[in-house]
Amino acid sequence: QVQLVESGGGLVQAGGSLRLSCAASGRTLSTPFMVWFRQAPGKEREFVAGISGNGITTYYADSVKGRFTMSRDNAKNTVYLQMSSLRPDDTAVYYCTGGYWSTDYGRTSSYKYWGQGTQVTVSS
Repeated sequence: QVQLVESGGGLVQAGGSLRLSCAASGRTLSTPFMVWFRQAPGKEREFVAGISGNGITTYYADSVKGRFTMSRDNAKNTVYLQMSSLRPDDTAVYYCTGGYWSTDYGRTSSYKYWGQGTQVTVSS
């Protein structure tokens, strides 16, 4: 079992910044590749960013590239999502998950463990 707890969400004005955190516990060796997804009201959950186990390789959705940065601190079993230049269409519940890297890393079906999510609301 792996437990994932997200934090750091909130209300921010357009153009602002937030940093999300996801703390992992349990069998974290089974989730070397960590990922952020988000789900806006009425929409499907979508891939946002992913990071390799050693933190060297990152992947981003085109919609957030250049604005969001994912990082990790393996000593703390925590991954982060630094979000800048936020826009109203970034409003969503942000979820943390992880597993082993595959070419399907952007699919929700590739992951077994999920956090409860943290709400990010960007006002215009």
